Amino acid sequence: VQLQASGGGRVQPGGSLRLACAASGGTFSGYIITWFRQAPGNEREFVAAKRWSGGNTRYADSVKGRFTISRDYTKNAVYLQMNSLKPEDTAVYYCAVTRTVWGNIGTISAYYYWGQGTLVTVSS
Repeated sequence: VQLQASGGGRVQPGGSLRLACAASGGTFSGYIITWFRQAPGNEREFVAAKRWSGGNTRYADSVKGRFTISRDYTKNAVYLQMNSLKPEDTAVYYCAVTRTVWGNIGTISAYYYWGQGTLVTVSS
C-alpha cells in the first residue's frame, strides 16, 4: 500500500486545515490509520487514529476537541480536520497504517507504511 498525504499549508492561529491520506496499490481494509506529526527538533508524536472498519478512534490530548479524524470509503481516504490551530501545531504531518492491536497504536515501530508527510505551518 502506498500512502499519499496532502492538504498542508500555512494558516493563521485559529484557522483550519484539512489533511487527506489516500491509499493506492491497495485499500485501508483491516488497517488502523494514524496521523503522526513531527516538529523541528522534536520526536514524531501520535496525533489521531481510526480503525478503517469499526468505531475505534483516539486522539492525543493536545488535539482533542480541535481535530477530527474521519474516513471516506468511496474515496479510500482518511482525513484529519484541524480546527482552532495553534502555533504549536506546526509540524510535518504523516499518515501511516498498521494492523497492530489497538492498545499499541502509539508505537511508531508498529507501522508498516508511511506517507511522505505534509507541512502544516501555523503562524501570524
